[in-house]
Amino acid sequence: SFYTRRCITEDLSWSLVTVPPLMELCLQHIAHNFENNPILNNLLPEHQKKVVERLSTSLPLTVTANTVSHEEYWKRCCMERWQVCDVSNYGDSWKRMFFERHLENILKFFIPNTTDPEQVLELIPLCEGYVRKLEINQFLPPLQVDRKEEGHDLSDTEGEGEIGEVYKHHYNLKELITSLPHLEELHLIYDVKNCGMNFEWNLFNFTELDCSNLASAVRMCRNLKVFKLTRSKLDDDKIKLLARNLQHHPCLLELDLSHNLIRDHGAQALGKLISHSRLENLNLCNNQICHLGAQALAQGLAESSTLTSLNLRLNFVEDKGGEAIGRALLTNTSLKRLHLGSNNLSEPTAAVFSQVLAQNTSLTSINFSCNHLGLDGGKQLLAGLANNKTLTEFDLRHAEVEQETDFLIHEIVWANREAVRLASLQHPSTELL
Repeated sequence: SFYTRRCITEDLSWSLVTVPPLMELCLQHIAHNFENNPILNNLLPEHQKKVVERLSTSLPLTVTANTVSHEEYWKRCCMERWQVCDVSNYGDSWKRMFFERHLENILKFFIPNTTDPEQVLELIPLCEGYVRKLEINQFLPPLQVDRKEEGHDLSDTEGEGEIGEVYKHHYNLKELITSLPHLEELHLIYDVKNCGMNFEWNLFNFTELDCSNLASAVRMCRNLKVFKLTRSKLDDDKIKLLARNLQHHPCLLELDLSHNLIRDHGAQALGKLISHSRLENLNLCNNQICHLGAQALAQGLAESSTLTSLNLRLNFVEDKGGEAIGRALLTNTSLKRLHLGSNNLSEPTAAVFSQVLAQNTSLTSINFSCNHLGLDGGKQLLAGLANNKTLTEFDLRHAEVEQETDFLIHEIVWANREAVRLASLQHPSTELL
């Protein structure tokens, strides 16, 4: 017999399956060469998705900002950069989150006269379509020159105050925020975080020039709805300038000036603002407003048809101010929430508010916590509530009201709250009104 032996040499791991289709090779090339040739919109949707999945998050924003709209890409950019990413705070848009936080980070670490302003301005055409809110909790002052070395150049006419003033002004937001057409919320704190052993009080100054620049900028932000300027040592002169610029703003609904240094003259300017604007929420918590300022706010309240919330917690309005606000609420029909906690109020204010509770049908929440209303004050409030059907929150903690009176008051308030809840279940549409 004759035997033939055949030897076949082959790669057992080789298969047609491992050969990438031409389409895949093309998509890989597009993704790899995206920085030089960002063709994405010309592709079919399923091919766009595959390219975006391969894109590096380190690509320049000049390439991706106005080319890539896929949320999956911007989600990767956010998750790789920040540990905490709550997209619900950004209208559920990862792209909006990225550009708002990216811009905020640049502004927080911008050093006037050192950082190139183009770092901010070159971002405008890239982010203007996405930025709706900016929260900046730090503004750095310019770097100071060593005065000991420069001392021989100083003229005799220049005082220490004049030299120091140069180093206090912060980044001027005007050119940036007036170029953001969709900006609706602006939260600012003129503060310095983590200054450590380099602490100096002048690091925290909000200067007149800062205020003038900001007032002009906010006036020109025609779509701004919420403006918060807190913990910035904002005094009467500066708040008067801001109030003048905000008086005829077409969209501003919420103004938060809490934790500042506003006194009576500043409150008088804000009283005019209340009556000459569309403002709905005003927060003046933890300022230095006394009875004259409260009376001016009360006058504005009496003339306002839009303000729904006023917070005066931690001020010094006392009974003259409290009574004035109470009398304004006998005619005002717009205010729903009032906070007068920690204002050294006593029985005379409670007497006026007893009448308010009996007549006013718009107030739903009052806070009198940490005052001295006393036993008689509590009883007067209880008498005023006898026929009230609208008040659903009434805070009397540490107001020196008798325990039994407090219990009876909260029974009435609880009944009102239950009635509102049942009515909303029967007529759900009223919740939206």
